[in-house]
Order: sequence, then C-alpha cells, then structure tokens
Amino acid sequence: MLDRALAAPIVLLHGVGLDRLMWGETSTMLEEMGYRVVALDLPGHGSRPPLRSRTSLGELAGDVEARLPDGECHLVGFSLGALIAQQLAVAAPHRVRTLGCVSSVCERTDAESAAVLGRLATAQNDFTATVERSIERWYAGTTVSAQLVAETKRTLESNDVESFVHAYEVFATGDRAIAPFLSGIRQRTLAITGELDPGSTPEMTERLAARIPGAESRVLPGVRHMLPVQAPRQLAQEIDHLINDAEGASSD
Repeated sequence: MLDRALAAPIVLLHGVGLDRLMWGETSTMLEEMGYRVVALDLPGHGSRPPLRSRTSLGELAGDVEARLPDGECHLVGFSLGALIAQQLAVAAPHRVRTLGCVSSVCERTDAESAAVLGRLATAQNDFTATVERSIERWYAGTTVSAQLVAETKRTLESNDVESFVHAYEVFATGDRAIAPFLSGIRQRTLAITGELDPGSTPEMTERLAARIPGAESRVLPGVRHMLPVQAPRQLAQEIDHLINDAEGASSD
C-alpha cells in the first residue's frame, strides 16, 4: 500500500491565462488523500513576471523545472500546463515520476490549428472578446457555480495582454513542437479530458495516449474544458489511481 505521506509530491501546472489557484478543490482533495501538493504559476502568470518577448515550449519548461521541488514529482498539467509537463517528461525525465495530461491538445489537424490561431489573433486585437469567448467555451451548459465562473473570468481579465499573447502562441503551436518526442516518454501516463471539451477534444486525448507508450486515456462524460474545476473529485481519484498503479508496478 502506497504511503502517500512519503510519496513524491504532486506538482500541478495550470493553463494559459490562469494561475495556480484554479486547482483549489482538486488540490484540497489530493491533500485530504494524504499527498503533498505543490501548484506552480507558469511563466508570465500569477505571481511570475510578465513575458516581454516571444518564447518557446522549451523555455517555459526550463523555467518550471528550476522551481520544481527537489527530486522526482508526480507532474500533472492542464491545457498549456500539459504541454509543458510533456516537455519536462522528455527533457528532464529524472524529475518526473508520473505524467498526468489534463485537457491536453495533441497534434492538431489543419482545421484545429487554424481555429486556435484565429483565437490567438483575437487575443492580440480584442482581449475582451477573448475573455468572453473563453468563458463560454469552458463553462457553457455546466453546473459550475456562478462564483467559480466569475473567479475564472477575473483571473483572465487580470492578465497582462502582451504576456498572455506570448504564452498563447506557445499553446497554439506547442503540440506540434512536442509531437516528435512523445514516443520517447517512458513515465506512466494518464491522458484525460472532458467529453464536451471543444478545444482539447476526446479525439486529441486518444491521439495523445496512442503516441505515448503504455499511456491510458479517460474521457469524463458531460465535462467541458475546465475539468479540474468542474470534476475535481473524479480528477483527484484518477491521479491517485495513476500514482498507485505506478508505485505498484515499481515494487513488482
């Protein structure tokens, strides 16, 4: 039986335009299970300095790596955070014990790439519209409380626009940058998304799981993009299963 108090910490990486506070309920549930949880702000987000020039997936991952707890961690990334987590699993495999990819994109089709690049152009020219459309895509038709939706909207509105655009460009192109290296990931991996996620689709999650050897995929019924907010208990349970399966396999 895994002693969670002695296990490697779980490190949580949020999505573009958000901050570490988006993990609130998921983090609390994991802590109640006995895990040590560390949620980090991505470069250009939350407490971190804004991005003032174009950047890359590798540069974002390098910044995060420098702030990871010592030793191995169970790394869980959401959306842009999932791409960064994949990059770290490739570039710093000794730091990543297991890999959780939540609402991740993967090898977008030409049409999917055109759509996200269109959203990037909107962010550059009309950030208010970007915020409104994001909230609609992420929460429309869900039972997430108005308070939580408002908190997400406030976080998006508080972004430095230039910094957001630089980070969003990585989100829009990073899946193709990491794609050639996915087959080299050896950590036990979970790819999970919501059935109704219009941007990080179930097809992308299946695609990602097929590219990473031995990866498992999950699609949660009725869930949209903000899976950690909409379904925190299910996500915490899936992360717990991932870690227990990995630790059980290592002790065989």
